[in-house]
Amino acid sequence: MDRIKGFDPFYSKDSKVLVLGSFPSVKSREQGFYYGNARNAFWRILSTFFNETTPLSLDDKKDFLLRNKIALWDVVSECEIVSSRDDTIKNFNLADINFLLQNAPIEYILVNGGKAYELFLKGFSHVAVPYEKVPSTSPANARRNDKEWYGALRRAFTRA
Repeated sequence: MDRIKGFDPFYSKDSKVLVLGSFPSVKSREQGFYYGNARNAFWRILSTFFNETTPLSLDDKKDFLLRNKIALWDVVSECEIVSSRDDTIKNFNLADINFLLQNAPIEYILVNGGKAYELFLKGFSHVAVPYEKVPSTSPANARRNDKEWYGALRRAFTRA
């Protein structure tokens, strides 16, 4: 099985909230940017929270993130994975989250999904920035409750 490299972090000098996923899905890797599967609830949840139109194009997504001071990255920077299945991630390298925390004024971290949270705790539970787990926005997560996301976003942006 080939090792696949994930994306570089997306952030600016103004990013206040970091959303960490596990690893880019096949659809995201095809598009070259985070949360590329149209069935993933990520962009809909965030745009609803900010009372904005859901961004569709890559430029609109990046503009949305910059305007709302959101950084994106994944806990895993490189791994072996079958399709988009988090449960198959193996032989992985963790991203250098400390690099991002040193280069952006991140005040809160939202960890998107169980696998991302499990791996985050293994490598980064010591970070001084407050963090919390939110339900995966993946279409594979049928039990997702958007209200949990809205509450976490309120906590994140109240602080940020």
